Amino acid sequence: MADFQRWVRDNRNVNTTTYQQLWTWSITDPDAFWMSIWQYFDVVHSTEPESALADSRMPGSVWFPGARLNWAENLLRHASIAPDETAITAVSESGEPARTTWAELEQQSANLAARLREMGIGTGDRVAAVLPNIAEAVVALLATATVGAIWSCCSPDFGVKGLVDRFAQIEPTVFIGVDGYVWNGKPVDRRDTMAEVRNSLPTVKHVVTVRHLDTKAPVGDGELDFADLVRGTATPHYEQVPFEHPLWILYSSGTTGLPKGIVHSHGGIVLEALKANALAYDLGPTDRALIAASTAWVVWNMLVDTMFTGCSIVTYDGNPAAKGPDTVLKLCSDFGVTRFGTGAAYLTLCEKAGAEPAKNYDLSSLRSIMTTGSPLPDSTWRWVYDQVSSDVLLGSDSGGTDVATAFVGANPLEPVRTGELMGACLGCKVEAWSEDGTPVVGDVGEMVITAPMPSMPVKFWNDIDGQRYHDSYFDTFPGVWRHGDWITISENGACQIHGRSDSTINRGGVRMGSADIYDAVEALPEVATSLVIGAELPGGEYHMPLFVVTNPGVELDETLIDKIKKVIRTEVSPRHVPDVILTAPAVPMTRTGKRLEVPIKKLIQGIDESVAINRGTVADTDVLQWYVDYANTFRASAN
Repeated sequence: MADFQRWVRDNRNVNTTTYQQLWTWSITDPDAFWMSIWQYFDVVHSTEPESALADSRMPGSVWFPGARLNWAENLLRHASIAPDETAITAVSESGEPARTTWAELEQQSANLAARLREMGIGTGDRVAAVLPNIAEAVVALLATATVGAIWSCCSPDFGVKGLVDRFAQIEPTVFIGVDGYVWNGKPVDRRDTMAEVRNSLPTVKHVVTVRHLDTKAPVGDGELDFADLVRGTATPHYEQVPFEHPLWILYSSGTTGLPKGIVHSHGGIVLEALKANALAYDLGPTDRALIAASTAWVVWNMLVDTMFTGCSIVTYDGNPAAKGPDTVLKLCSDFGVTRFGTGAAYLTLCEKAGAEPAKNYDLSSLRSIMTTGSPLPDSTWRWVYDQVSSDVLLGSDSGGTDVATAFVGANPLEPVRTGELMGACLGCKVEAWSEDGTPVVGDVGEMVITAPMPSMPVKFWNDIDGQRYHDSYFDTFPGVWRHGDWITISENGACQIHGRSDSTINRGGVRMGSADIYDAVEALPEVATSLVIGAELPGGEYHMPLFVVTNPGVELDETLIDKIKKVIRTEVSPRHVPDVILTAPAVPMTRTGKRLEVPIKKLIQGIDESVAINRGTVADTDVLQWYVDYANTFRASAN
């Protein structure tokens, strides 16, 4: 970052000596800032851009018109710089690490890209994958981007319905599935799930299988073996696409229906990856990054993006606590990791388990830790410095799937303070607003972004007129991005995130919409309706109750509770099994028939009833009172 400041001084005549000065310039002159990122990092391109920011409207901003480039080509440029250095170290619960050099990564990606082209796959086609955090997933993503096709990936622990709900929308031509994975030392065979998913996707013409669980087993009839497709000596050929060309489709949590397909661009992710990883995270070719994440979480994409700096990565396929709560921290020691990323809940788990990683492992290589997904408790901040490393840069970042990066987070120039995020990221004009749209400082407000960023979605998939995109972010404050988090911004720019201001279920950083859970639970013949709440609580705690209204003559006994847990675990996600399942007299609704998720969440969080809800909007106030009583009882017991 200091080198970039010197470059800006020499080439832009902009002199900055502090982070806040650099950030202020980045948001007051975004055209110059983002063009500086392009030039400073010498982005590989075939056609020059006419400008950086041609139109700053939100939504509808126009970035780098005229430019043509390829995301994969920019990442794999390091194959010609350090071909024999390790690019990926793949680690699982059950096997020895497997290393892939930069040259091997480039070659495998080129071979797979050539095979995709032979299949007729090209610009705009979709490749859907169900893969764990393994090297093959990185290769498949790179190959897809190489040919200009669009990547979309989910984790293999998703249920069939959750996968089909996402992939059916995008009509993929290629489906890449995994035979299974190992979790807690036990093999989990997913071949039947993969078959059911691909049979539910009528547009799929080519099926590829990654033999991860059993590398010696034959692939099924009509399937292609991934290992065969990456062999060969193809010459890399990167399709040159416009800056805004779709790179991948990620998914919203699906709170109000089917998960929305969030589309990011080649150019936007290239610039954001370079800015975040080289400047904010200070990564380079001597670094090695490990982020404990499934492919369903956007931080997996961010792990791959660290490679833009020449940083190598460690992929880990398994339970982060497989061999004890600090399993992943031991991996940091074993492989000389310099940057570790994880959900806040994992570090708190280690703290509460009494883990002492600094005492048991050599973590001297570790320079920085990124925690995200939820606020980090103050005690866990202190635990990191007491039990992990006394001089590591611990940064709490807050961003999202929506932009595949952070809005606020760490930087290498400012001090670490317990419970605080250092401030807004470069190029991110973040403010806290009151309900009437007035900026507030020192008080809790809605987190808004008042100027565009290049990694904001170019669109939602199948959102022809852009209405869903508009309604998701710009409906509350026209022309201003409302993210759905409560934030406090102090006078010095430091921030605190207080959790979601909407009803998304955010378990350890993995977001899931309540609709996914309702679809699974209410398909059971015993269940009439239900209400699920995910409430962030003080001290980093999280409470996720599921209220169930059974059909007449049905009792919510242990057998039914187990059945409900099983259907959520198998059809939705094992991470989103509720903490408690309770019988309720009814589900509270508005007069227009909407479930009162956010008001009940606020009640559980301790917000006064008069603030949390307007009783005049409630269809049945007697039902509401039952939930008010529950919230009061819960808070009393929690205290």
